[in-house]
Amino acid sequence: MTQTTRRAALAGGLLLLATPAPRAQPGPVAGRLAPALGLAAETPGLRSLIIAQHGMPVLERVFRGAALDRPTNIKSASKTILAMLAGIAIERGVLEGLNQPVAPILGNRIPRDADPAVRRITLGNLLSMQAGLEPTSGANYGRWVSSRDWVAFALGRPMVDEPDGRMLYSTGTSHILAAVLARASRHSVRDLAQDWLFRPLGHGVPDWTRDPQGLHFGGNEMALSPQALLDFGECCRNGGRHEGRQVIPEAFLRQAWVSRARSAWSGQMYGLGWWIAEARGQRVLFAWGYGGQMLYLLPALGLTVVMTSDADVPRVRGQVQTRHALLVEGILPAFTEGA
Repeated sequence: MTQTTRRAALAGGLLLLATPAPRAQPGPVAGRLAPALGLAAETPGLRSLIIAQHGMPVLERVFRGAALDRPTNIKSASKTILAMLAGIAIERGVLEGLNQPVAPILGNRIPRDADPAVRRITLGNLLSMQAGLEPTSGANYGRWVSSRDWVAFALGRPMVDEPDGRMLYSTGTSHILAAVLARASRHSVRDLAQDWLFRPLGHGVPDWTRDPQGLHFGGNEMALSPQALLDFGECCRNGGRHEGRQVIPEAFLRQAWVSRARSAWSGQMYGLGWWIAEARGQRVLFAWGYGGQMLYLLPALGLTVVMTSDADVPRVRGQVQTRHALLVEGILPAFTEGA
């Protein structure tokens, strides 16, 4: 086992188990981040790293790839963005709330032969990956994205659990959520992301992949620059506020950061579009995209960490654990241990 793999395995465990919280250290920490930079250089496929404390970047580095202001594919970290759009939609009265059944909104998008239990799926079930539908991720992903109607395919999957049951991670479930948002608002998901979220943060959102019906891919393929992802993370860390403006409802963020289900695949807890864990005694909230597109929030330390990576890589075991290792073994000691 290589040193990097051992570190990754250790960090994966630390993100699941609480440990005594060390005392946070005030003052400059940039000089103590040399080990983090060394570990970052060893991290396969890592393209950029931004570390900010209390809104001030203490490290910004491009290792390979485009500049920090250039959009990059954030893969399934898009699901966290989509979830926040749902929270804004509730605040604006476009959607009623987490307990709202989505079938009346979807209407004729639901296949005639869909399981009757589909009509009991709520907005909250979509956000927490507890819809009960057989996942379209994994073995079913290729058939799903090759289908003529992605929404109908996802809604037509067999029910393998009851709504509000176990977590079944599925990009198809997120795509159903995108359909709900688009239908309820009568705007494209890209327009919602631009107008409700990223224009207030000072960033643009490029167009991205659409399904055969023209619906933007819900929960995948969105492109944001590392700086835009940092500003989004800072907004969330600050209770949904940016430069004095309430962009994301604070009450919804509090709901999103409550653990609702556990992934059978990773063992991590999941809220509403956010993964929830602990590392070195610190609460960690994170968005996670294939290949290592990561946004970490550590509220008690005032930390926001962005990592972007090569998205066009084969799936390998331990991919995300190398990013956890960079956070836990490389970055956190600079903020929690004595100089």
